Amino acid sequence: MTRVPETDLYPPVKAFLEAQGYEVKSEVAGADVVGMRADDPDPVIVELKLAMSLALLQQGIDRLGVSDFVYLAIPQVKGRKTLARHVALCRRLGLGLLTVRLSDGHVEAQCDPGPYAPRRVKARAGRLLREFQRRDGDPNRGGAAGRIVTAYRQDALRCAAHLAEHGASRGAAVKAATGVARATTLMRDNHYGWFEKVAKGTYALTEKGRQETGA
Repeated sequence: MTRVPETDLYPPVKAFLEAQGYEVKSEVAGADVVGMRADDPDPVIVELKLAMSLALLQQGIDRLGVSDFVYLAIPQVKGRKTLARHVALCRRLGLGLLTVRLSDGHVEAQCDPGPYAPRRVKARAGRLLREFQRRDGDPNRGGAAGRIVTAYRQDALRCAAHLAEHGASRGAAVKAATGVARATTLMRDNHYGWFEKVAKGTYALTEKGRQETGA
């Protein structure tokens, strides 16, 4: 696949700004694109790149020292999640984001420059605090990739250890012995495939459970 030159972004961006009444010039005092309008003393500055990058973000932040109206322009992004992350990052930095559809030059403003006040999501904050409080010790290494030991996994390991020592047990007995309040629900849901129901309210370890927990 042939990589398009960065300059291919300029004509669509220039046309987009001109349609809004701006006079547009390129490569002005280090800025890729500058637009001026007679009724507005502040220029619009656009920095062009073929992909979102730290260098582009740094350029945009630097341009905020010249104008409050700074946009980053990149080709159209594949994937809603990726675009949403780009938009969220730009908003946090006070930058606007333009995406350019290179097939026909269509430009879309994904967000405009301006102050950003992040919205607190109470449910997410609650999940974080509950996980912190329930987790026993600090079993993970920060920044490590791969399987993370969560409070849920720690509870599952406690239940598995009890079953390995005592054999098939009722959920209430596992709860009492391990202190895992959700023992019955955890074994019934069987997220890891470690448990099997052998009678009403009674559970035992599966072979997978023995292998993965070392029981």
